[in-house]
Amino acid sequence: MKYPIGIQSFEKIIEDGFVYVDKTALIYKLTHEGNIYFLSRPRRFGKSLLVSTLENYYLGRKELFRGLDIEKLETEWNTYPVFHVDFNGSDFTQEGVLEKRLNGYITDWETAYCLKSETEFLDLGGRFIKILETAHRQTGRRAVVLVDEYDKPILDVLDLDPALEDRHRNILKAFYSVFKGADSHLQFVLLTGVTKFSQVSVFSGFNQPDDISMDARYETLCGITQQEIERYFTEPITSMAQNYHCTVEEMKQMLKKQYDGYHFSEKMTDVYTPFSLLNAFNKQSIRDYWFSSGTPTYLIRLLAHFNENMNELTGKYYGLEEFIDYKADTERPLPMIYQSGYLTIKDYDREFNTFLLDFPNNEVKSGFLTMVAGAYLQPKEETAGWIRKLVITLRKGETDTLRKLFTSFLSSIPYTMRRKDDEPERERYFQYTFYLIMRLVSVYTVYAEKVQSQGRVDCVVETPQFVYIFEFKLDGTAEDALKQIEEKGYATEYQTDKRKIFKIGAAFSSQTGTICDWKTETQEEEN
Repeated sequence: MKYPIGIQSFEKIIEDGFVYVDKTALIYKLTHEGNIYFLSRPRRFGKSLLVSTLENYYLGRKELFRGLDIEKLETEWNTYPVFHVDFNGSDFTQEGVLEKRLNGYITDWETAYCLKSETEFLDLGGRFIKILETAHRQTGRRAVVLVDEYDKPILDVLDLDPALEDRHRNILKAFYSVFKGADSHLQFVLLTGVTKFSQVSVFSGFNQPDDISMDARYETLCGITQQEIERYFTEPITSMAQNYHCTVEEMKQMLKKQYDGYHFSEKMTDVYTPFSLLNAFNKQSIRDYWFSSGTPTYLIRLLAHFNENMNELTGKYYGLEEFIDYKADTERPLPMIYQSGYLTIKDYDREFNTFLLDFPNNEVKSGFLTMVAGAYLQPKEETAGWIRKLVITLRKGETDTLRKLFTSFLSSIPYTMRRKDDEPERERYFQYTFYLIMRLVSVYTVYAEKVQSQGRVDCVVETPQFVYIFEFKLDGTAEDALKQIEEKGYATEYQTDKRKIFKIGAAFSSQTGTICDWKTETQEEEN
């Protein structure tokens, strides 16, 4: 089986025999139920392949769709004039790059339709309108416009060069205003990107597109579903199960935990990250493919200004306006974090029309929190390596080693990072430190972490052989921490558990920045 890793050309995938997850029934539905759309999806989620598939469909290339679902639906296979704008592959941090890119497209189209360039009299938008009019007149069919990564010229300079950002906004606003002026000449328009257009202020000049980013009808237009995995990938899953010395069902669960978990509507259909899944099948190994492929620089820049902690964002319900409508705001990066794919919908409250946001899967959670922890704590010890040591120790049940690991890691955090001027800030730092550590630990444990909300640091970590009930106290005693475990009944649900129960009370000193007191009690129950 050949996997189309890094291949965004529908034509190449089909002609060269790569596996193709058939989305053409949805594409047929999309093209016959509307005509101007916007779709937001995280990077490497198949947006460019979708655009390429649409391009070949509107070019009437019936032979490429032989055997696919759309072959049974489409009867005409008409050929339309297609105008494909792709902002991938260019660095828009340099002045003039955007203008050059757009002018290149316009000039090529003018040549194709035997138009004399009117650069002296018309702006880019005006020239494009004339091209669309001419294409309609010459072919007898309205034009199709496909714009891939429409927001990249803005994201490249976001929070980096405000003057150039404004210039790019104005250029794109003039260019996209074409869609209003040339409405009678347009058959179909699709714009894809990461950020939602409404607050980017480049679309004020044209008719509002149909935003299908959270439309239940099209939630699986990009990405791979569980049903599609069962249909297309039985062979590589079976092979991976043999390599990992586990059953096929166990392998499916491992893949699900690592790469599944995205939801793009209240329907809550599970969607896997396609880039990671295909890489895992190709290499027959579970690794962090999507996250390792790069964190967007614009997100790193925004998070550098962010004053809130991730524990204050995750695991909470939000209205759509709080995470969908995007506005570049360093004080409110939630929309950007969500739209970039680092958070996703995990539950829907129909009564209040609110959505629970959290990390989609272990790949994203581990990569993102490791990045955040490194930036926030700045330990001398490498965070990911230390977490692995910690997890190995948890699996072995070595509580004394556990204490040493916590003490050494916390000691490696520079004084300047943990120094806080007042008690509330010290408490906040303390809470966030252990939130980051325990959520990273949860990536490797068999069961999901049980981190208490509203700022409490106590948590439960479960492994196949052991259950650890932690309570951390700031400037307190280990005895007080153990007492709280008893008083709050944290161990009650494990009274009949066959595993060994560790109750661990630990005190964290705000002065030394590390563990100052540690006490462990064991509780073993036999059924």
